[in-house]
Amino acid sequence: MLRVYLSGEIHTNWREEIAHGAQGLDVVFSAPVTDHAASDDCGVAILGAEADKFWHDHKGAKLNAIRTRKAIMDADIVVVRFGDKYKQWNAAFDAGYASALGKSLIILQPPEHDHALKEVDAAALAVARSPAQVVQMLRYVLDGSLPA
Repeated sequence: MLRVYLSGEIHTNWREEIAHGAQGLDVVFSAPVTDHAASDDCGVAILGAEADKFWHDHKGAKLNAIRTRKAIMDADIVVVRFGDKYKQWNAAFDAGYASALGKSLIILQPPEHDHALKEVDAAALAVARSPAQVVQMLRYVLDGSLPA
């Protein structure tokens, strides 16, 4: 069984596409909290309000880091998606953390990000352009089969 952590942008359904395509494969997926408001506000919701936005964000980032570190450490493969809508600094951090831990890293990005992500891509074992390619990689890793 492969344990795959799906990190990165939260504004498209790429995670669902991968999970759907991987049905029948011996894969378990994990992911960050993709409800943006819940992710941003988890720290103050649990630990108490902060008047300063910096400390509000600081609490949330640290609480999310507990979840993220655990998921990356437990993963066999980390897939990091860079999308078009926002600068995903957290996704780049996840990719670096996974690489530092020696995790198998797959980057999922559009071609127009190639130059900006060249160092991240250099640390990856593969760079995919679509969720379908990620599914094909998972299938190949598990049973050696190629796309029809």
